[in-house]
Amino acid sequence: MSNFEIKDKFYLNGEPFQIISGSIHYFRVLPEYWRDRLEKLKNMGCNTVETYIPWNFHEEKKGEFNWEGMHDVCRFIEIAQELGLYLIIRPAPYICAEWEWGGLPAWLLAEADMRPRCSYQPYLNHIRDYYKVLIPKLLPYQIDNGGKIILMQIENEYGYYGDDKVYMNFLADLMRELGVTVPFVTSDGPWGAAFKTGQLVAADGSLGALPTGNFGSNCEKQFKVMAPQIEGGKKRPLMCMEFWAGWFDAWGNKFKMRSVLKLNKKDYDYTIKNGHNINIYMFHGGTNFGFMNGSNYYGKLTPDTTSYDYDAPLSEDGRMTKKYYAFREILKKYKNVPEVELTTKIERKAYGEISCAGSAGLFENLDVLAGASAGEGGVIKSDYPLSMEQAGQNTGYVLYRTKLAADEKAGSVMFKKCADRVQIFADSKKVVTAFDKEICSEGHGVWPFNYKEGKEWKFPCENGAQLDFLVENLGRVNFGHRLMDQKKGITDDVLVNGHAHFGWEIYTLPLNEAQMGALCEKGKWQAVDAVAEPVEAAKGSTDSNPAFFKFEFDADFEDGTYTDTYLDFKGWGKGCAWVNGFNIGRFWEIGPQKRLYIPGPLLKKGRNQIILFETEGKRHGTITLADRMKW
Repeated sequence: MSNFEIKDKFYLNGEPFQIISGSIHYFRVLPEYWRDRLEKLKNMGCNTVETYIPWNFHEEKKGEFNWEGMHDVCRFIEIAQELGLYLIIRPAPYICAEWEWGGLPAWLLAEADMRPRCSYQPYLNHIRDYYKVLIPKLLPYQIDNGGKIILMQIENEYGYYGDDKVYMNFLADLMRELGVTVPFVTSDGPWGAAFKTGQLVAADGSLGALPTGNFGSNCEKQFKVMAPQIEGGKKRPLMCMEFWAGWFDAWGNKFKMRSVLKLNKKDYDYTIKNGHNINIYMFHGGTNFGFMNGSNYYGKLTPDTTSYDYDAPLSEDGRMTKKYYAFREILKKYKNVPEVELTTKIERKAYGEISCAGSAGLFENLDVLAGASAGEGGVIKSDYPLSMEQAGQNTGYVLYRTKLAADEKAGSVMFKKCADRVQIFADSKKVVTAFDKEICSEGHGVWPFNYKEGKEWKFPCENGAQLDFLVENLGRVNFGHRLMDQKKGITDDVLVNGHAHFGWEIYTLPLNEAQMGALCEKGKWQAVDAVAEPVEAAKGSTDSNPAFFKFEFDADFEDGTYTDTYLDFKGWGKGCAWVNGFNIGRFWEIGPQKRLYIPGPLLKKGRNQIILFETEGKRHGTITLADRMKW
């Protein structure tokens, strides 16, 4: 039986083994493309693949697990094994990864006093429940059980967050209790206190996991900084668990993030030549499908783009880049690099301009959406606003509706807490859009919308007006010390004319499969005439209200071949898009991303449907399907 050990080096079946790995997140790639991406990883010269396992991707609701289709992590592992690749699994429970709330399930936020990432007992109980389902699925794939998993990680970059050793040891003990036998690792940046703080040290002072480093440059220096910080006094193998050969992008950036290839090559060459171990983060980034992108908060909220291209060796759509070939040439200097046959046939095609076939207003279809499913997707009556999580919803949008007294106007409206982006309508006419600090200073306190001028917002509405507040969750922060401040929607009182207003209807709008299916089947759709130029509706006009827009086109491709295409949203403001019912992600005119990737497996021969949900009143009569990405 095979085995993997950590001594002065890594040893596979008693022989020294250098880990040359790349990150591929199965949850950011359609299953039909898993084999293609893994073949290209092996073809570049890597012997190992690394992936996180995001908790919120598999347990969207407490006790309800999904292991099918894109969620079938076991199938991803099996394909890697068939190709002879070893695996590093990082089951978290927290992953960061620029993923919605760092992989933590949003339903945790519905519990009063919840404290994740520490030894708070209710949190530990939830982890135990999750791991009792997850870990047994992984056990058969461990190397000493005949599989290819050689390492598992405890937590993720914990040294940046906390120093609760009881919590870290709980995770390790639980995994051992459930049958994990392969060695453990931790990963942290090698700077400051993070590297030592994040290490797993048992009560007797022994090192419970090999510390590895996360960094993207100056590898020679970083390895030298790491080595003396490893507890235990023994020589250990040095590994960069996240070699950042690129970086992620946020909406509003002026340009796409790109690394300096010359420096990447220097660092990669040094690491391989000197026998150190490395995992390229990311080898292939993939896509933040749906509403699963994360955000960062350093002075302001910066939601990540739908594309998670990461300037990786393998592009978002699986093409081999200059960086790919440069790294392959480096590996060929020191290793035997195989020529791997690529078995998945993928082409790219431009279907051109497509006219809008119909529109359906959000307000006109609230009853259809509300009736689509219980819980997420229903309407809730409450005296006071409930957060998205209290309403049983994880991601998407939530609409709060209320009616003023017959003799009352909304002279001013203020929030105590509201996140992340809100649009307010008076009698179905949009009056304001506010984002992040425009709603509340730092997300806290009571502030008027235009707080910089010190004035209250004056509403152009009549007595007894109906007020609607459409709030969008732009992606929960995935890193740092704002993790506890991630409730979405309206999370405290709304002050109307200086007093708390009561009496609300809350429409949960996850825009999930059930809701979108109901909208397509039962929605109130109207014909739309195509227009040649972008049209922005006048402020205060009902034409600017959020609406769904339907497009249809015919696709034709050879049997056994997938044909990728790219949705150009020029002329459209902000929203999200579905292709044949699959949410391919958000779009936003502020860039830097200008097109959305549509993987070929989403298309079918013959008639296909695209739906855009647009919230700003910036619409075009057409969309364009191009044959390449654009930033």
